[in-house]
Amino acid sequence: MLEFQEVSFQYEGEDFAIIDRLSFRVEPGSFHCIVGVSGCGKSTIFRLVNGLLRPKSGVIRVGGVPVSAGKRCCGYMPQKDLLFPWRTVGENVALPLEVAGGCSRKERAERAGAALRDVGLAGCEGKMPGELSGGMRQRAAFARTMLTGQELLLLDEPFSALDFLTRITLQEWLLEQWQRHKKTILFITHDVEEALFLSSSVLVVESTPIRCLREIPVPAPFPRDRKCLARPEMAELKERLVAMLRKQVAP
Repeated sequence: MLEFQEVSFQYEGEDFAIIDRLSFRVEPGSFHCIVGVSGCGKSTIFRLVNGLLRPKSGVIRVGGVPVSAGKRCCGYMPQKDLLFPWRTVGENVALPLEVAGGCSRKERAERAGAALRDVGLAGCEGKMPGELSGGMRQRAAFARTMLTGQELLLLDEPFSALDFLTRITLQEWLLEQWQRHKKTILFITHDVEEALFLSSSVLVVESTPIRCLREIPVPAPFPRDRKCLARPEMAELKERLVAMLRKQVAP
């Protein structure tokens, strides 16, 4: 579904490449979390995939096709929901269809309503974003991402600003959505426990520049509940991941 082949990228004004000859692959239908310290380049990987940045060298392929600027190849959900406050929730969710064109206003409204029902927000089409809670807004943003129609979804810390109970509820909800729709998901997080609960395997950024993503399988089958986090092998893996990240910030 996604392949980086010897990809390098350097921001203008920097004297080093933040990504240096990085190669990795993501298989269709998988769920991987990318973890690493702040500023290590995780979000840069996403911006390269969605075409917001262009690599200095190397090739990025989605579904076997090289990524090109201006061509949509994935759905992208940033940390903030970015719902337009002057548009209804339904109009916000329908935005990918509006941008793509080819759908009537009625069809866009029908598909947005169906997407909102799918994420548990039936009847919210006519509400304004300010009338929704933080968790509801994130579910609406996910519905909007789903309406891109892409098989690869990039989720960049979508739950980090939420309170603890809302966050773990949405983690459980997201796993249900993934298992239902069979999308390929890459999910950036700073929360090691979140990564362990969601991932089939964790992709660890061990150093900057990023030259590799160390893949660590998560020893828990799907479907999961939060009890799996208490297993000794999961607790041991959590401590191992925390220790790997601490090495990057050690004085």
